[in-house]
Amino acid sequence: MPYQPNAAFAGLFRAFTSDPQSIGAHLTGQMTRQDADAPLLVSTGSDIVLFPGAGRAPAIESFRKSTRGFIELTAVSHLPLAVAYLARMRELSPEDDSWQSDAARLRGHAQETRAANSLALWRDHVAVASFAGHEQKIADLVDYTCGVTIDLLERIGKDHSLLNFARLNDGYFAAPPTDAFPVSMNDVMFATFGLAFLDIVYRIGNWLRAQALDWSRLMVLVSGRSGRPTAGATWATNNMCYLVWCASNRTLLPERVFVAPHAPSFSVAELPDAAGLAELERSYRALWLNTRASIDVARALFPEQRPYRFDPAPADGMPPIRSVDDREATTARLRRIMEDPSQLLSNCVADYIVDQLHSNGNQPQQVEIPGFTNVRYPHAERS
Repeated sequence: MPYQPNAAFAGLFRAFTSDPQSIGAHLTGQMTRQDADAPLLVSTGSDIVLFPGAGRAPAIESFRKSTRGFIELTAVSHLPLAVAYLARMRELSPEDDSWQSDAARLRGHAQETRAANSLALWRDHVAVASFAGHEQKIADLVDYTCGVTIDLLERIGKDHSLLNFARLNDGYFAAPPTDAFPVSMNDVMFATFGLAFLDIVYRIGNWLRAQALDWSRLMVLVSGRSGRPTAGATWATNNMCYLVWCASNRTLLPERVFVAPHAPSFSVAELPDAAGLAELERSYRALWLNTRASIDVARALFPEQRPYRFDPAPADGMPPIRSVDDREATTARLRRIMEDPSQLLSNCVADYIVDQLHSNGNQPQQVEIPGFTNVRYPHAERS
């Protein structure tokens, strides 16, 4: 028979926090009633919702897969990475030629993307405000990336020895600029990550400021999974914390931002009805306030001890980018976000873009993006 704790001890255990009628649950209920009109901001892996409080309807904004240009730019970011994964497949099983069918499919997708790419696509269909004035250059970047990758895949099909990391690094990923190959794929990856995140920071930052929030009372919860299952579980690895903090002009107390990777999530694509949203709000408020209860009690319980002070730090020690030409830092960041499972992939650019946008007066056209601002891509004829 499985072990069972003594019933009296188990009752005492539940009396504190693990029962709906526990002291902890009752304290959380008191705090919920007291702060019923306080604003609550909840961010998930792809959407952000503001519950204004006092039963008012929530406001919701998306910042990832459902937003204009995100899939398009991310697809181009992934194209060089896909080549790297093919090289790893061949490296692991030199006698297995199954990678060739994947390479052929990748080449086909790149050809279709190159044919669909145009100035009109970026200017009139994607039509993102933060890209205004840069649409032709983005079209050129896409055409160039697809073109050189298609050419590489065609050559690999004829000479399999080209698909190894030494040769790919020398002639594709970290190739020195030439007339025929003016921009390395490492630069392309950083540039496309930067452009995609620029739109997120600009749009979400503007949305947050338009809510006229009381930052001193705002409760912030970063809820559920963000990106990789192992990533984004702390302030330093979840760039939404830094984005919201900077949108408040750094007046939001960092201690009011909680990251809860195991909390319930939601998606704009599958939103519950009004009753479901109300239940979500109750759950989120209870989670935030239950966490806060421990903090408030600790401050009263241990007044003579040194208080904990949270010092927000973006991107968990990412190498600083000292100039728009600092390729050492940008490639170090690319390696870091791929090698460190705790990092969101967007962390390679997140803090840099947030800080750049802030220092340029929230004007996205003035933001300098390594791999984009400082290079010239060959003109795409179809544009």
